[in-house]
Amino acid sequence: MGAKMKQSFPKALAFVLQYEGGYSDHPLDPGGATNLGITQAELARVRGHAVSKDDVRKLTKDEAAAIYEDHYWNAAQCDALSAGIDLAVFDCAVNQGLGRATRFLQQAAGVETDGKIGPKTLAAVTKADAGALLTEFMAMRMVSYGSLQKLFPTFGLGWSRRLMAAHAAAAALALSPVPAE
Repeated sequence: MGAKMKQSFPKALAFVLQYEGGYSDHPLDPGGATNLGITQAELARVRGHAVSKDDVRKLTKDEAAAIYEDHYWNAAQCDALSAGIDLAVFDCAVNQGLGRATRFLQQAAGVETDGKIGPKTLAAVTKADAGALLTEFMAMRMVSYGSLQKLFPTFGLGWSRRLMAAHAAAAALALSPVPAE
């Protein structure tokens, strides 16, 4: 774990956990039984075997954090992204899927959308104006949420609140002066 990840991952995780609360099994949520944002299907995939709703209910914050770090933060190369952009991409990966987060980042950075964050994507993100990149990335998230509104009208306002909070938190990190070392 690099020094940047030690500083950024806990902050990004704390943000995500504000929106990915405790156990729920909402009948309109296609994810089904979920705890701390981890669905029953995701928990089964990570553990390598079927899990029950009770297993989901008993998921600990430590296990959820390990899942988020390994399967979302690391998978999205967040430790290689600048402050703020890392939070935005991580939150998107958790809430809208790793594939969407990756494609949105690539589209916002103006590189080929191949679904893999590699050297070309990282170079383009590094060169981009952080504010403009973040705004474009969040706009893509908003359009994606909007396309789901007819299917899942119950969740639209919550998604909008989360998006606005993510944009504000990410912008505060991305646009703040870098402290001298």
